[in-house]
Amino acid sequence: MANVKGFELVEKKNVLNQIRKNNMTLQELRLFSIYLSKINARDISTRTLKFTLENFCKIMNIEIKLTQIRENTYHLLQQIVEIPNEDGTKGFTAIQLFKRCKLSQDKETGQWFFEIEAHDEAIPYMFDFKERYFTYELWNVLRLKSANQLRMYEILKQYEHIGKRKISLKELRELLCIDPKEYPRWERFKTRVLDACQKALAEHTDLTFTYEPIRTGHKFTAVTFFIQKNENYVDHLKLEDYINTTTGEVVLESPERKEWIPLDPDTEDDTAEEIYGSEEMTFLAQACDYEFSPAEVRVLFDYLLEIGLVGSEKSIRRYQTLLRAYHQLNAASDIPKKDSPEKNAHKRRFGFMKWFFRDKYDLDI
Repeated sequence: MANVKGFELVEKKNVLNQIRKNNMTLQELRLFSIYLSKINARDISTRTLKFTLENFCKIMNIEIKLTQIRENTYHLLQQIVEIPNEDGTKGFTAIQLFKRCKLSQDKETGQWFFEIEAHDEAIPYMFDFKERYFTYELWNVLRLKSANQLRMYEILKQYEHIGKRKISLKELRELLCIDPKEYPRWERFKTRVLDACQKALAEHTDLTFTYEPIRTGHKFTAVTFFIQKNENYVDHLKLEDYINTTTGEVVLESPERKEWIPLDPDTEDDTAEEIYGSEEMTFLAQACDYEFSPAEVRVLFDYLLEIGLVGSEKSIRRYQTLLRAYHQLNAASDIPKKDSPEKNAHKRRFGFMKWFFRDKYDLDI
């Protein structure tokens, strides 16, 4: 385990920082950083990381319920990232990050634990590397509030020693996993992505940046980032302190389901993204007027992948397919309307959404 002045140190191979086409939420990206900070990159025997179940659920921002733990576990095991070829040739390698998760209870103490183990194919990217890697202290990513912010920090941190990085907008979108059709206008992309990340990194990390857009003709095509050390940020946060400041249930299962209260459709984008954990999940939640919980949107997202709408280039089609299902839900005469006081109304409405995919696409769900 890497540790500097009492703070966990993340060591990340440069090529692993070039991942594309992943659908990891903020919580999953944060967990991956924590994983890298806890293993010893020179000792493959440390590939299995063990948390108390309570700490794992706090990191993932979920309740300690078997249903939510299962949903998050299955999604972690399905995570596939696309990595460009290290020799610079065209093409890529697609790998799973993790191969095994285990939930178990200590027979003597009764305490529950969660274990996660790196996939065999991911080992060369996480262990035994001697060059072409960068490091950062874990506290830098613990307070960031979106997947974009965390990825932007890592993208720039890798080039901090150079102080400058020029990158095409196409590549930047790929690294941030933003679909080309999202924020198509420069001003929107500038405000929602670049300016938001600039503010967040200055407030919560050890680096700051300024940037200059580059035009080709009448179109913005690239950005040059100027990276500086943040001399003003001093509130370093240890992982233990971060976990202790978050909330979480302390029992494995609750006898009753905690009712999800739908967000207002006019909820600010930043607030919604913090709740849903990633821009992709927030985008899909918007298709349903934020009626469904983050866990429910994740289930619908998995159905969209199962019918073949895989990859960032299919983001708009995923949204349109989900919107079509939601319109049919609202048009159904035998289904309660949104905000209906009828008992089990929300359950029936979400059940209709699952039925839509089972019936139309013949899914076994």
